[in-house]
Amino acid sequence: MKYDVIIIGSGLGGLVCASVLSRSGRSVLLLERETQAGGCIQSYKRRGMRFDTGFHYVGGLGEGQSLHAAFDYLGLLRLPWQRLDEAFDRVTIADRTFAFMQGYDAFVDALAAEFPAERKGLELYARLLRYTGEHQFDALNPSAPESSEFPDLVETSAYGYLERTFNDSLLINVLSGTSLKMELRRESLPLFTFAHGNGSFIESSWRLKGDGSLIVDSLLNDIRSRGGDIVYNAEVTELVEQGGKLRCAVCADGERYDGDTFISDVHPAVTCGWVKQSERMKKVYRNRIARLENTFGMFTVSLALKPQSVRYFNCNRYVYRRPDVWTFYQADAPVSGILISCRVPDDGSEYTRQLDLLTPMPWSRCTPWTDTTVGRRGEAYRQMKEQMADECMTLAERILPGLSRHVEARYTSTPFTYRDYTFTPEGSAYGLRKDFNSPMLTMLSPRTPIPNLLLTGQNLMLHGLHGVTMTALFTCAEVMGKEKIWNIVNTNQ
Repeated sequence: MKYDVIIIGSGLGGLVCASVLSRSGRSVLLLERETQAGGCIQSYKRRGMRFDTGFHYVGGLGEGQSLHAAFDYLGLLRLPWQRLDEAFDRVTIADRTFAFMQGYDAFVDALAAEFPAERKGLELYARLLRYTGEHQFDALNPSAPESSEFPDLVETSAYGYLERTFNDSLLINVLSGTSLKMELRRESLPLFTFAHGNGSFIESSWRLKGDGSLIVDSLLNDIRSRGGDIVYNAEVTELVEQGGKLRCAVCADGERYDGDTFISDVHPAVTCGWVKQSERMKKVYRNRIARLENTFGMFTVSLALKPQSVRYFNCNRYVYRRPDVWTFYQADAPVSGILISCRVPDDGSEYTRQLDLLTPMPWSRCTPWTDTTVGRRGEAYRQMKEQMADECMTLAERILPGLSRHVEARYTSTPFTYRDYTFTPEGSAYGLRKDFNSPMLTMLSPRTPIPNLLLTGQNLMLHGLHGVTMTALFTCAEVMGKEKIWNIVNTNQ
């Protein structure tokens, strides 16, 4: 059988593309190398509990907000979402805690109460965040006006913007304090990435009453109901090109799948390696992709808690050891900051049974303790994980005193783990590193030199649940046309 579209990789980007394209009447095949779908939003089971790997909360699901139309079209709004407290994020730096409020006006008012001299800058910053969300689909809209207030966001330094806008260094760090969901690097992070990664959560913030597999299962059911197929244990080893176009995908078991269009939800460097012989994918393109750097990974401590021991809190907590949250993580330094994410109680009680602690972890922190070629983990690797877990617990106990006494079990994962389970080079949490110094090189288009090979996923322009959904829609626009995708995100047609 020949498919209209073959999608390689069933992470969120691949699933969204498959859902949208199958809805358009196209025959779709998903090829997944593992035994379950989901990529970075898959979950795993321990002690009868399901723990998330990469998904913890999402923004912009309210009616008229930046993610509402897309999630409505995909059928994801019917999942059991729980809106977080008005103070949805709380950032603790040293001995002070600052609240991030839902709604731009409330956000400004709360922080201006702490930093009254900075109200004007906070109002300007809120306008930037609002603008970023409202204009995220301008590339699909031929009538979209150019901004005179916020030009060239991808070519502007996020840290440089914050320094120019605010005088108080503590406020700069507070505003950056919820950004463990991106890689904070003074020398590279674009303002566009920073604003897009923060703005939607201020619109409104939500977490699932359950784990990320609810999203995966919903999309898979939708794809199958529209005639789409998915094949597991299908490890692609080659994309065969003939006459300047791809003809088929070859898997490790020898199976060949023919298609008209191919979409890769896998890292671009890995994708390039599948094209062995090519008239169109020249060495210069391959070298350009191979030279791109990956963002850091994450270290996660997943806690199974004793019953009736820790009260559920309907917000996210960020805790920092030092006041400078932009200090790049050093391989030999103690954990400097964590995100604490709380699972909604399954039984409807006041007590949670699960907490996740997350902190940035560069690939270099893994490599001294493992043979990354053959995947060996030794006793030193285990001890390193235990030490980092202890450091995360120490930070968490600054706001949750006695937490250690309430833990039944804890499970840890590193970028090494992430690489093995998601096939993500260097266990990168946010895909390829975006750089305001060279945005044209680091923010990739869905298009490749081969006309019927497209890319999707967090390695292109945006990452996270919100960003990957947007990126997938831009990929689908290359197949269906911009006008049809524009209608989806504006009128749900």
